[in-house]
Amino acid sequence: MPDVPKTKFECALPILRVSDMNTSVAYYTERLGFRNAVWGNEWFTRVDRDGAGIFLCRGSQGNPATWLWIGVEDVRALHAEYTLKGVRLNHAPRNYPWALEMHVQDPDGHILRFGSDPMEDKPYDEWMD
Repeated sequence: MPDVPKTKFECALPILRVSDMNTSVAYYTERLGFRNAVWGNEWFTRVDRDGAGIFLCRGSQGNPATWLWIGVEDVRALHAEYTLKGVRLNHAPRNYPWALEMHVQDPDGHILRFGSDPMEDKPYDEWMD
């Protein structure tokens, strides 16, 4: 087989279908601490926080209630931040073998799984949707 040049993957950005762009952008920026792209419009935008980015698309590209994973430095600190901001948590941080993880639901029912390194000195919890 001949050598085939390979390219480096740069990033992955999920596209979430949203029903109301203003509501979604407000939630992601005011509650979840993301920043909206300056080029965003009423149909399509990108929200970013540190190294994580998500595209939001009004009325197309994707399905309601999509799940996505976002790795963070410390999910306990994020839990404290989001609790103060009144973010809807599907469950508080739980310790799993792959991560200390919490689930947040956005206005369109998408589930954001935020996780950091598991607590290896603590027992693991049973999976919880």
